[in-house]
Amino acid sequence: MNDRPIGVFDSGLGGLTVLQALADLLPDEHLVYLGDTARYPYGPKSREELQRYSLEIADVLLAEGVKMIVIACNSATAAALELLRERTDVPVIGVVEPGVRAAQKVTTTGRVGVVGTQITADSKIYEHTAEQLRTGLELTTLACPGFVELVEGGDTTGPRADAVVGARLAELADHDIDVLVLGCTHYPLLARTIKDHVGRDVTLVSSADETAFEVRDILERTGWMREPGGIPGRRTFFTTGDPARFRELGERFLGFELVDVRPHRWPTADL
Repeated sequence: MNDRPIGVFDSGLGGLTVLQALADLLPDEHLVYLGDTARYPYGPKSREELQRYSLEIADVLLAEGVKMIVIACNSATAAALELLRERTDVPVIGVVEPGVRAAQKVTTTGRVGVVGTQITADSKIYEHTAEQLRTGLELTTLACPGFVELVEGGDTTGPRADAVVGARLAELADHDIDVLVLGCTHYPLLARTIKDHVGRDVTLVSSADETAFEVRDILERTGWMREPGGIPGRRTFFTTGDPARFRELGERFLGFELVDVRPHRWPTADL
């Protein structure tokens, strides 16, 4: 079990922010990532569609022998976390609860904004999670259609990103938040542009680091941590879209070479 990889998935490139946090914290662990770029964005999809997608991706990761699955996607976490926990025999964690915990640690006023996809906002999963954890946070959640498309298109800065991000975040101006949770794993890749519009007094919070800490805690608790000092952890990437495009943007965002990028093709009926 110790030498088996950790599986990570997202609708595309955004979950690489979580993979990066895992690689930094747990450099000896093998990581297998699947970016479902053929079916992005997940935000406008129905709950039923996302549950089907998540089960299909879990099957791919389990075939790779993973010892744990990290849903590095807020939309899929909202739609399918409990379902995957019921249907698989490995630990499954999402990114919402770690994001709420991270916000609670940072805020001084308790007024926290959350930006995410439409399905994340509609599900009220951040509000429900904050209530379950008894945080006392006052949350304002804003759906931000178009943000994921900016990242997947490589437009994280510049006039187009500035116009799209500015138009959406203007709605938060009257809520006097001191923390903004980036409630989609794509959004940290827009952090510079987002920061320009919320101002320096608002702290941006990503769930990536907190998720990595949770993975480490599970590995330590179960005794499944890979022994250090051997062969360095492998990084294997699957994409359901164009591997060359995935490698190009992934290397730009992560800052290191993606050596092992493989295509995974869904049957046409599954798209």
